[in-house]
Amino acid sequence: MISHPSRHCTVELQALPSRIGQVRRILSAQLRYWHLDPLIDRAALAVTELLTNVHRHAQPDKQCTVKIELLLDRLTVSVRDHDPRLPEVQDVEPSATSGRGLAMVAAVSESWGVRPEGESGKVVWFTLPASAVTVTAPGRRPRRTAEKPVRRFVEAEHAVDGHRAGHAPARSAVVG
Repeated sequence: MISHPSRHCTVELQALPSRIGQVRRILSAQLRYWHLDPLIDRAALAVTELLTNVHRHAQPDKQCTVKIELLLDRLTVSVRDHDPRLPEVQDVEPSATSGRGLAMVAAVSESWGVRPEGESGKVVWFTLPASAVTVTAPGRRPRRTAEKPVRRFVEAEHAVDGHRAGHAPARSAVVG
C-alpha cells in the first residue's frame, strides 16, 4: 500500500540564465507547497548545476525539461535535454573556475545518475531523501505534535548586602 501518493511537476524551458533562476523559484515554491522546505537549498543548488550544464554544453539546442517528483520518501529531480553526449565528473585544479558542477550535485544529493535516451538525448537526475521531512497533503498544514513547554527567563533585580545592584552577576543556566 502506498502511504503517500506520487506528486510531480514538469517545466519545459530553454536553459538560459534568466530561465534557470525562474526554475529555481518554481522548484522552491513546489517544495514549499509539499512542505519539504528543508530540501529547498540542496535541490535548488543541484538543479542550477544541471541546467547550467545544459546551457554551457548541450547541442544542438538548449531546450530541456525539468521534472520534480515526490514518490513515497524520495524526491527526484531530473533534467532531460536533446544532447546524447553523457556528462562526466571531472578532476579540476583548485584554481579552476568551472568544472565542479556534477561533483557538487553528487555532494548535495543522496544519489545521482545519467540515463541515455538513444540519439534523442539524455536525462541527468538526482535524489534527496524526504523521509526525515514531514510530508502532508497539499493545502494542509502539518499537525503539531506535543512539545515541551517553552521556558522563558525573566530578568530580576538582585540584592547584594541589602543594596540593589544595577545588574546581576553573569551566570549560566541549563534548562532541563
